[in-house]
Amino acid sequence: MEETLGPLKTDCVRVRVRAAGLNFADIFALTGLYSATPKGPFIPGLELSGEVLEIGESVPSSTIAPGRRVMGCIRFGGYTDLLDVSASQLQVIPEEWSFEQGAAFPVQTLTAWYALSTLGAVAPGQRVLIHSAAGGVGLQAMAICRALGAAPIGTVSGQKKKEFLAAHGYEQVIVRGRHFATQLDELLSDRPLHLVLDAIGGKVQRQSFEALAPTGRMIVFGAAEFAPGKNRPRYASSLWKYLRRTKYDPLSMISSNRSVMAFNLIWLWNDQALFARLTKEIAALNLDPPHVGRSFPFAEAPAALEHLRSGHSIGKVVLTC
Repeated sequence: MEETLGPLKTDCVRVRVRAAGLNFADIFALTGLYSATPKGPFIPGLELSGEVLEIGESVPSSTIAPGRRVMGCIRFGGYTDLLDVSASQLQVIPEEWSFEQGAAFPVQTLTAWYALSTLGAVAPGQRVLIHSAAGGVGLQAMAICRALGAAPIGTVSGQKKKEFLAAHGYEQVIVRGRHFATQLDELLSDRPLHLVLDAIGGKVQRQSFEALAPTGRMIVFGAAEFAPGKNRPRYASSLWKYLRRTKYDPLSMISSNRSVMAFNLIWLWNDQALFARLTKEIAALNLDPPHVGRSFPFAEAPAALEHLRSGHSIGKVVLTC
């Protein structure tokens, strides 16, 4: 798909894209399973990095000037080579970071920070269960918990991912098995679980909720169990999972004093003040650059998406140009 860029708007920046981050939202959108997908033909991609070619008349050149390296979030359109982006959605890439690291940072870090801080109200000393801890969002959530003095517990799908996390100093990690609830009980012992971050769904989600202590919060931001197959959506199995999905009763949650919250990051574009506040808070954390597990050239985008969908990826998957 090709689009022609018109005159640059006064509050926008024209960027030569050098890398784009991949997200499960791209996979769901491309298979028609994402409610926020634009109508008609569209270009996927929610985050990017690149070089500034031109700035609009109202953009302060003291922050973003031609030649600067920038990264940012957009509401689709990142899988391209040239793009106009609102200046408010861009940040300068730290000098020591690569374009790949820049493209890997915005969406996953905003997701993790919004879930932990705004919704989860995480506090020092609290225990936080983070599913898919070796993925893009998971790694950032683990790092943020460490930075805030919380105690992260990661869960992963295989031993290789557990070893990867151990090498980065995360010892509290579970390889999810058939008896996940028992595994969780043994690890927690008599210590309370305050917060859960989940993008898997299904039985694992329900068992995690049941392990929460009073005042515990579960934050849901995805449903990997509904991920489409390699070539097409799995309609029959997805329907069966949907009908059997976990349902939460508000009255029982009052009794147990536990809560469930859910969000879709893309709707933050409707509240630019919140978007700006979160971005400023993240900058103050001074996080290390994100881990990029695999880079693919733009021409191999289908292979890159399949690698992400397979569940074998560690860290972020990016496209480079």
